[in-house]
Amino acid sequence: MLAPYIIQGRREAGCDEAGRGPLAGPVVAAAVILPQDYRNPHLNDSKQLSERQRNLLREEIEREAVAWAVAVVSAQEIDRLNILHASTHAMCLAVQTLKTKPEFLLIDGNRFYNETDIPYQCIVKGDAQYMPIAAASILAKTHRDELMDQLHEEYPYYGWNTNKGYPTAAHYRAIEQHGISPYHRHSFTLYKQHTLFE
Repeated sequence: MLAPYIIQGRREAGCDEAGRGPLAGPVVAAAVILPQDYRNPHLNDSKQLSERQRNLLREEIEREAVAWAVAVVSAQEIDRLNILHASTHAMCLAVQTLKTKPEFLLIDGNRFYNETDIPYQCIVKGDAQYMPIAAASILAKTHRDELMDQLHEEYPYYGWNTNKGYPTAAHYRAIEQHGISPYHRHSFTLYKQHTLFE
């Protein structure tokens, strides 16, 4: 089971994001403060869970958390800031939206540009080590998937209901056929590079 906190009694918020790699759509971040006595052996990095497991855990996290918040940074902002800065900006926005202020931030990854006055620690693969980060990873992933399903209704030919904006062969083919949408990231390589041997 993942660790519930670094220091017992300290109000720690786990922070994580989803959507750094896709060609389209926003990056979404979440911040979660769990009760000190909260335990769930099924809580894990969202990438290790099935869609059904993530959705069930999302319901529980949103119900049981001391506080939780989700923030969205658009493709246009990603192009303006770059994806790393956009990701950490989204985390900071989520933290600033929490109805209860944390005393410390547990950040998934190894880079963080802190826009808050709250001390933090970066933890590589933290979503597989600490419950609050795992909870944040689940909320970020499920909320982003939901957004991409909605955007799919607007632009169905890119297959965002299945690829969630990530670079797949079908997604590249759709871009070549239909061009780019307002939700594509211009700072990313949107056209697959063809070689002479294809």
